[in-house]
Amino acid sequence: MLEKDWWKSATVYQIYPKSFCDSNGDGIGDIRGIISKLDYLKNLGVDVVWTTPMYVSPMMDNGYDIADYYNIDPIFGTMEDFHLLLDEMHKKGMKLIMDMVINHTSTEHFWFKEALKGPGNKYHNYYIWKEGTADKAPNNWASKFGGNAWKYVESLGKYYLHLFDVTQADLNWENPELREDIYKMINFWLEKGVDGFRLDVINLISKNQNFPDDNYETATSDGRKFYTDGPKVHEYLKELTANTFGKYPGSLTVGEMSSTTISHCVEYTKPENKELSMVFNFHHLKVDYPNGEKWALGDMDFKSLKEIFFKWQVGIENGDGWSAVFWCNHDQPRIVSRFGNEKYLKESGKMLGTAIHMLRGTPYVYQGEEIAMTNPHFKNINEYKDVEALNNYKLLLEKGKTIDEAIEILGQKSRDNSRTPVQWNNNENAGFTIGTPWIDVAKNYSTINVESNLKDGESVFYHYKKLIELRREYKVISHGDFIPMYEENSQVFGYMRKFEAEKLLVINNFYENEVEVEIPDEFIGKDILVKNYNDVLLNGKKIKLRAYESVVIYLS
Repeated sequence: MLEKDWWKSATVYQIYPKSFCDSNGDGIGDIRGIISKLDYLKNLGVDVVWTTPMYVSPMMDNGYDIADYYNIDPIFGTMEDFHLLLDEMHKKGMKLIMDMVINHTSTEHFWFKEALKGPGNKYHNYYIWKEGTADKAPNNWASKFGGNAWKYVESLGKYYLHLFDVTQADLNWENPELREDIYKMINFWLEKGVDGFRLDVINLISKNQNFPDDNYETATSDGRKFYTDGPKVHEYLKELTANTFGKYPGSLTVGEMSSTTISHCVEYTKPENKELSMVFNFHHLKVDYPNGEKWALGDMDFKSLKEIFFKWQVGIENGDGWSAVFWCNHDQPRIVSRFGNEKYLKESGKMLGTAIHMLRGTPYVYQGEEIAMTNPHFKNINEYKDVEALNNYKLLLEKGKTIDEAIEILGQKSRDNSRTPVQWNNNENAGFTIGTPWIDVAKNYSTINVESNLKDGESVFYHYKKLIELRREYKVISHGDFIPMYEENSQVFGYMRKFEAEKLLVINNFYENEVEVEIPDEFIGKDILVKNYNDVLLNGKKIKLRAYESVVIYLS
């Protein structure tokens, strides 16, 4: 029998199937490719694998535009392949969670095609429609992918809402018939034995029904306050859980939360509310957005990074909520290129891993993070594939940026930075495919790859493997309280964890420059649980930290 909060000591590994491993040479990763690497994941030690969407989709947004919730897209394989993946993972003691997008569907979905027939069709009310004229949108909300969030359909004289791409029409959660169809579909997958779901932008499902204009006074005054953590979101999540995963004890649900707050995340995750197991929030990954602007060059604001982590760790703990903790995913640039240093690839890769894995919350590892894969540093717009990057490239040029400036911004901010193929070995195409990869492989695959990591006992891979083992072994890591440390230090991110008689001191130098810190008396002479240099420079009460050095000290 699983502990009710088994995920607190677990680690989740995220797979972006398109770029993970290609088994048939078509240049696109697939389910059989994932199956071929399960022993690798077992070796790493992860408990759960989350795959981004593999449903039938026109792939305008890499599968987050679902056209058929009930079938696997042929580019990834068949339903039989999926059943085999599920069986093989379960045999190896790992769980599988699927990505589920229920804020919107593709405009290719049967529901939307029927909706276009007009108000007489029951599916019309599955989406959000507003009367209007071709030259006047219902309000001034912006799409997350740039431009207006409304699309005019001339034959109906109406607009539909799309908070993302124009081919991703938002669903009308006010409609109970839609909700019933959603629950039926989720139960279809749960009955197959799926262990849970990552729920895409789930806090956007309830919109302010007045649909007011926003004032655009700041970078975030773009309409989001009227649909983020909306008026009925908690009601909808309680109903969703009661009708689906709540019937399957031990199911794992993680909600992706856009522009959310601590108080809402506590409500989403505190056990008595019966909404979600845990949440993702992204505030810590906006500290290199100058003035809140994503598509601009920016350095990490380390002071803000620390403040956000401290505030969220303490706030979620005080409310008895639970977080997913992470640096990377398919929507974020590679962390070692972003907050680490490619010159100190091993040191900063390990330090960043330690900084996240010792936090309170369930750690998520994104494919390739465990070998310190970097951004690909593309030089040409033709190398980019992502709709968001291509849209914003045009917008940057329209705003007067040169091609070189726009490419430099994409090189720092594009989602394609994390979507290049996993670097398995130093063979052609990094061992990802024998065909032509759908997106170029990063040029450094001959030195940064899984095979070379596995041969090197001091590699980033083995550091991550140890971090995963420690969380399973030590209750202070999986269940301990969080206490901020070194709050005023301008280059050290440090904290303490405490559980009954156990304590843990975690110290991370986020910079190339050396720095000396004093350790509390109770930790002097105690065991070093994990480090990223072979030795630790101790001088009485002080530790000298070298470039990107991290040290974890344990006492019981």
